[in-house]
Amino acid sequence: MAILPKPVSDLTEDEARAELEQLAIDIHYHNQRYHSEDAPEIADADFDQMVRRNQDIEARFPHLIRLDSPSHQVGAAPSAQFTKRRHQVPMLSLSNAFDDEEATEFDHRVKRFLNLPLDKNLAYSVEPKIDGLSISLRYENQHLVAGITRGDGVEGEDVTANIRTISDIPQRLRDCDLEVAEVRGEIFMTKADFQALNIAQEEKGGKVFANPRNAAAGSLRQKDASITAERPLRFFAYAAGEMSAWNVSSHHDYLDQLKGWGFVINPYSHTASSMGDALLQYQVIAAARPELEYDIDGVVYKVDRLDYQNRLGQVSRSPRWAIAHKFPAEKAETRILGIDIQVGRTGALTPVARLAPVTVGGVVVSNATLHNEDYIKDKDIRVGDLVQIQRAGDVIPQVLSVNISARDGQETGFIYPDLCPSCGSPAIRPEGEAVRRCVGQLSCPAQLLERLKHFVSRDAFDIEGLGAKMIAELHHDNLLKEPADIFRLSEHQADLSKRAGWGEISVNNLLAAIEQRREIPLERLIYALGIRQIGQATGLLLARHFGSIDQLMATAEAAIGEDNAAWEELIGIDQIGESMARDLIRFFQDDHNHLALMRLLDQITAIPPEAVAANSPVAGKTVVFTGTLSQMSRAEAKAKAELLGAKVAGSVSAKTDYVVIGADAGSKARKAAELGLMILDEDAWIALTQTAPSA
Repeated sequence: MAILPKPVSDLTEDEARAELEQLAIDIHYHNQRYHSEDAPEIADADFDQMVRRNQDIEARFPHLIRLDSPSHQVGAAPSAQFTKRRHQVPMLSLSNAFDDEEATEFDHRVKRFLNLPLDKNLAYSVEPKIDGLSISLRYENQHLVAGITRGDGVEGEDVTANIRTISDIPQRLRDCDLEVAEVRGEIFMTKADFQALNIAQEEKGGKVFANPRNAAAGSLRQKDASITAERPLRFFAYAAGEMSAWNVSSHHDYLDQLKGWGFVINPYSHTASSMGDALLQYQVIAAARPELEYDIDGVVYKVDRLDYQNRLGQVSRSPRWAIAHKFPAEKAETRILGIDIQVGRTGALTPVARLAPVTVGGVVVSNATLHNEDYIKDKDIRVGDLVQIQRAGDVIPQVLSVNISARDGQETGFIYPDLCPSCGSPAIRPEGEAVRRCVGQLSCPAQLLERLKHFVSRDAFDIEGLGAKMIAELHHDNLLKEPADIFRLSEHQADLSKRAGWGEISVNNLLAAIEQRREIPLERLIYALGIRQIGQATGLLLARHFGSIDQLMATAEAAIGEDNAAWEELIGIDQIGESMARDLIRFFQDDHNHLALMRLLDQITAIPPEAVAANSPVAGKTVVFTGTLSQMSRAEAKAKAELLGAKVAGSVSAKTDYVVIGADAGSKARKAAELGLMILDEDAWIALTQTAPSA
């Protein structure tokens, strides 16, 4: 049987902490792939399940909510190739409902919050959820002055020049007397225009897009606005940002106002008198979906009254007054022609079915994920089987079931490899895990390519001009075999200038960008190494704790065997559990990784984090928080302590300087007393930190 995630109710605190760390890494990665790079790797439904799992764990363990929790984030960080611009009113994302029951529960939550009877009819605006790119358009005194992408919800990319090329977006509003009016909506491309664009791109050897959403996003994010002007982009308006005044009282009146200003409103937008009526409209839109000229992936319900919207406000990253009711995944039947194994950046061996091409929801698919070896065994999937596949998003589908009755005896079972197909190293499956992993790490060609792509990614070394495609080309030509090779590319300057599509100027720009990264913040270096479970937030924790890559490496290597002071130091760092500590040890213990890192350090300098408020009373001190604080959350207390230069630990030891106790402090407080450590209540801690100079 396939190994299913342990129920949240059965998780221990350490398991929950480790899983929240991994979920933060995975959700951030897939957010970046979807929002910033327009290249999603997993189905929307799989991403939604990850987000919901994160929310469920946080609900049970609220004291473990991370500072970088995906619950606090919207979209992804804006791209560096455009000027960043802050939204005056944050662009929130929507929470999801996946069936009528969850939509009805949303209706009940709204009524309970507003203190309305559950049987009272509440009007909703119902609109198709366009699968495109969200944008905020700022008008001042009727004139368009800015177009900003969603970005991370707080700050987006200024794409004003590109926005001006889209005919559906008015340059000047009709009959609008507002000083400021921010209009929000979705930029998209029709299915027919998408197909025509891909044909044209293929003919001239350009980038072929996976789906209309990616095509729209890629077309808008062009440095040259004339390229955007050539692309057939469309726009539907549906929401408001900052408004200097309001002269409407409902959302449906606002949509009418938008039409009067010159915007295109989706013709399926509808006002429902109740949630029951809204659910009927959902069925109408779902039935029309195959015939629509653009992609939609659900229906959005919004409380119609604006005064109710204001009262409801928002929770975390989503408004309380709106929800997206997603469509179920689309399905089709086809035959498995073969099963291939793909090796990912962390060494995970993922089986992928090669399919007889089949159209699902207007998209031709020829591959489907099989997840892991248990999934294959559980469903008895064989090469040659007729299978039902599901396309839960515009990415690789998954195999749902096998049509056993269609077998003719020619089908063959699949033997899962115990050696990596890329490098031949052992592929080990740790006890209790569903994934088999290659142990080759930096010596494995498949992992190395993905690790090199990760190494130069935006949150790691972020080398301008050295993207995933170029990394793959240079790796293929044996110019990049390890991270240190990036900083030796100047040795190949003459050869690089002769490459097709390259030139002296582009090569000089690339080499200059590489030189700028010879000094790198320590936390970025740690993240760039691609150590399993070590994301940006953990990289910063480790950088602050150890201060140098040499000290981190020495501690990880000394912690081998676990029954020693180095091991206790590792697992004593706040948010570093045993599972994460073991991944650190495995990485630095590997000879290939160690030597590759040494060669990299010959080329670069890692800059330790700045000592924030270094002369504060808690600078350099190790602090443990335990119990429930009343004047701030524990996450806020930890964040402030770190800003004041303290090291926050998750467990009490003889090296702890302060133990801050709140209500219901338990074993940590007792251990602190036994060790004779300095114990402070919340008031004493606040008094101590308030004596610190401001940063």
